[in-house]
Amino acid sequence: MNTPPSPPRVERTDGSSVRIGVLVPLTRPGWVEAGRHLLAGLELAAGDVNDAGGIAGRPLDLVVRDTAADPHRAAAAVDELAHLGVAALAGEYHSVVARAAAARADALGLPFLCSSAVLDALTERPTRWVARLAPAQSHGWRMYADFLLGAGHGRIAVAADSSVYWASGARILRDHLAPRGGTVIELDVRALTPAAVCDELAASGATALLLLAGHPEPAVSIVRSVRRDRRLTEIMIGAPAGQPEFAEWARSLGGDGAGVPFLRYLPERLSPLGARVEADLRERLAQAPSFVAFEGYDTIAVLADVLRSGGADRAGIAASWPHVAVEGTRGLIRFSRTPGVDVWQWAWPPVQVVDRDPAEPARLRIRK
Repeated sequence: MNTPPSPPRVERTDGSSVRIGVLVPLTRPGWVEAGRHLLAGLELAAGDVNDAGGIAGRPLDLVVRDTAADPHRAAAAVDELAHLGVAALAGEYHSVVARAAAARADALGLPFLCSSAVLDALTERPTRWVARLAPAQSHGWRMYADFLLGAGHGRIAVAADSSVYWASGARILRDHLAPRGGTVIELDVRALTPAAVCDELAASGATALLLLAGHPEPAVSIVRSVRRDRRLTEIMIGAPAGQPEFAEWARSLGGDGAGVPFLRYLPERLSPLGARVEADLRERLAQAPSFVAFEGYDTIAVLADVLRSGGADRAGIAASWPHVAVEGTRGLIRFSRTPGVDVWQWAWPPVQVVDRDPAEPARLRIRK
């Protein structure tokens, strides 16, 4: 049984605390499990900061707002949090939502450290206010494309839904694979039932199908249909966006969800700090923590370091991004300007391609 969510923190308005605004998807249609893991990491790190004396003796408080995967709701939350006087923003999992939050934060002059969203174009123009821990989509997905080629998959079908994020992913794959002899065939899941996806896939000559679609639906239904289609027994299913990372995937699909390679942003071996945080997160979540929980922890670790060294002045926080050097759970975190990315970027967190072991779906195997 999962641990119930933490009760909301009291929002202090008397100036006695340093407040960080937190954006997380905690209700549908947001990916609730991802939001819960992200918040667990953020809250664990805030607790560690306060146990170590807070920020120059002042407690660190998280003011949490549920984005529910809604960009408009996220933008409104940024306005509210700015009015409440938070020193900075943290969090968010969904790329399109993070993009809306980043645009509003940039317009208001409010520092935003994005934890988990990967869309390259997180902002439409260069900004000094926004930094990001997650790798840019192009970085991770090009590595995934190289994994496909190395595994002998040159003709790739993608079951693609409609969004800026999925369209960006398909474009990255196509642009990276084409010069190397690969082909990407798009199957529109808005127009095709899972059974029709199987028919198109069987006729395509593809040896791999990538799920560029939401979880649980239509991704779960597509996986079930492909697994049960005798024409497609040799097809590799992949999910570069990381849907199989979460326990909900295994609960929904069981053995059908194993052997689906996905991107994961963890090192092969955790540092002593990472191992300690992993144990604490496992206890807090009552399950193995995802990489998203580590992203949450590292977000607060960075912001606490910036606040300790430069205070809670918003402009000062934004000016600190290029000077950050924080030992996080997954390595030394530094921010730089990266070609094609208009925010301060950690280049790069560790990236793995992993899948769930068909013999033991709860166990993850490193594939690359």
